[in-house]
Amino acid sequence: MDPSGDELRDELVRTLSSDGAVSVRVLSATNLVREAASRHNTSPTATVALGRALMGALLLATETQDGERVQLRLLGDGPLGSILADANSSGAVRGYVQHPDANPPLEGESLGISGAIGLGSMSVERNHPRWRRPYSGIVPLVSGEIAQDLALYLLESEQKPSAVALGVYLSPAGDVHAAGGYLIQSLPGAPEEALALFEERVADTSNPSALLRDGVSAGALLDRLLAGPKRGAVERIEPGFRCPCGPDRVMRAALLLGRDELREVVESGENLEVRCAFCAEVYQLSPVEIRSAILDA
Repeated sequence: MDPSGDELRDELVRTLSSDGAVSVRVLSATNLVREAASRHNTSPTATVALGRALMGALLLATETQDGERVQLRLLGDGPLGSILADANSSGAVRGYVQHPDANPPLEGESLGISGAIGLGSMSVERNHPRWRRPYSGIVPLVSGEIAQDLALYLLESEQKPSAVALGVYLSPAGDVHAAGGYLIQSLPGAPEEALALFEERVADTSNPSALLRDGVSAGALLDRLLAGPKRGAVERIEPGFRCPCGPDRVMRAALLLGRDELREVVESGENLEVRCAFCAEVYQLSPVEIRSAILDA
């Protein structure tokens, strides 16, 4: 079965096992990753790396608290350069890869993404309007496969034993056929035997993108991971590639150039072109708009 974009609905489902041992989040994000690849015109290798980062940030941001935002940054020395993904608890995510046209060969079952990202660090910053300051943590990039590095971060920085899977399935032409992932986390006080059961379940579960490509929904994958233990209510979130940039935000960013530089733009009589790094949207600011903004500032 080879579902099209219309048949693959993006969805994030989450629940707790009824015994309180684990939380489970499953994400189907094919259309989301397709849009990111289209916006940034990414190579096949960059598409896989950016897609995994976007989905990883979403799985972290949709843990519990409404209003939370997570920024995931990978700083590797590989040809892709840095990767940044920014997500919030409502399911909105945006991001970019520094060198979207870099395209080292995709090799092996894991597609060789580790070499494309290289050695370096992964940082996670969590923020919430009610918090006095953000919470941040950083770990070395051990695998470069992103999922394993996220699991390391969750264990070392947040003391949350976790199983993370992220996958982007490409066609021979490099198009995104399916993308998805899951995050299973141990909750405080969980018995070791309960965790062992989920470790077996994860080991028996195929790559999530392969399952989604074959028509398995996010809900069905959740059922598969929770087969056996009873579960609580299932919550559903509609994820999407969404960026809050717009003319007003772009103008505020342009004002950071300084009055002298902006006056030169006005005197030239040409539009100032501003591109959002997160979503690649391009805005044209006219001399009249810039002059008005300078006077109002």
